[in-house]
Amino acid sequence: MVNPPKLEQYQYDMERCIHCGGCRWVDHIYTPGVRFGVKCPSIARFEFDEYAAYGREEIGLALLKGELDYSPRFIDAVFQCQLCGACDAGCKRNLDLEPLLTLETLRARCVADGQGPLPAHKKVADNIAKTHNRYGSPHKNRPQWLADDIKPAAKADMLYFVGCASSYTATSLAQATARILQASGAEFMLLGGEECCGYPLYATGQVDAFIKQMERNLEALKKSGASTVIVNCAECYKTWRVDYPKVLGKSTADMGFTVMHIVEYVDQQLKDGKIKFKNPVEMKLTYHDSCNLGRLSEPSIYWEGTRGKYGCLEPSKEYRRGTYGIYQPPRDILAAIPGVELVEMYRHHENTWCCGAGGGVRDANKDFALWTAQDRLEEAQDVGAEAIVSACPYCKENFSEAIKNGKEKLKAYDIVELIAQAMKVRGGKR
Repeated sequence: MVNPPKLEQYQYDMERCIHCGGCRWVDHIYTPGVRFGVKCPSIARFEFDEYAAYGREEIGLALLKGELDYSPRFIDAVFQCQLCGACDAGCKRNLDLEPLLTLETLRARCVADGQGPLPAHKKVADNIAKTHNRYGSPHKNRPQWLADDIKPAAKADMLYFVGCASSYTATSLAQATARILQASGAEFMLLGGEECCGYPLYATGQVDAFIKQMERNLEALKKSGASTVIVNCAECYKTWRVDYPKVLGKSTADMGFTVMHIVEYVDQQLKDGKIKFKNPVEMKLTYHDSCNLGRLSEPSIYWEGTRGKYGCLEPSKEYRRGTYGIYQPPRDILAAIPGVELVEMYRHHENTWCCGAGGGVRDANKDFALWTAQDRLEEAQDVGAEAIVSACPYCKENFSEAIKNGKEKLKAYDIVELIAQAMKVRGGKR
């Protein structure tokens, strides 16, 4: 049963926000100082409270109570946000409120009331509806990344869901991922007629379109017979693992299939001795925690109950706090590559700073997306890194453009490129 959340469900959360700033600042026990002490890109960029989670919650509450109507400034505040989840992880260190779910449903409310999506987001939705990918490229071109040496099985228990970026704009990542799987001895299949996972739709409040996309993908997976979905995109990972069950009113554990990011798979194969890194990569690297693979990737845990006196829940609710995201596998992989010196940025794990591309921001406000990326690059350079490594093609794309614009000496890589190079498989050239 489809069960998308409604804004009214989060009135309690909006009313109990005390503007403590936990959604804005890295917790004082982790922060290195003022320069890299902020974790919310939108409040750092636009400075007014309406661009912080606490300001947006005030806006949402006023909308519910009929005290505020839509305006261009209202819409700007709601959509100038990467939905990176920094506010959510921060809030749950203190209050266990739900700022991220509130922001997601506030966008959905804007769209339902005819005040969204933004034109750029509508264009992406139209592309997905017409060509089944976010770019509007011909659907028949989706499998053109396949090279002669890549041989997917007709049927397998593992399904490689390639994603839009790796299928169309970052095809070397798709090739590297497939060759890594083959070199490890894995048998995998592809989803015939694969379509967009739907992340751009859900992130921009276009829930009805997202539900249609989700239902098509789940039906296709069911027909394939696969029980494991493997991805190399953080956005695809979060969508399949968190958003699908959330909108269906289920827990991730009840979906009947397992979702794995390629870093989880490689890390396990590495620890089991089934793959080895033979080729040195002589570089000083820092790893960037992609929001959708880190703090936003914890399994969805469905809760249904009542809130009683003093806000007590019956039954109790298990909160997703960002603590158990996919953090260690990529670090262990990089540390295992001969020649790599791995250094940590100041903001990492659940306190990471977003690359800037998510939540529809790169589509609608590229300047803000690149500003956010530039801040992260400065942090990477401050710890002496020669390159920044992520596990999402959209992070790499945003970092690469920011590097080009700023004429930085720093380089940006997707982790599959370095894995492929270390394994000496094609697709891993620097």
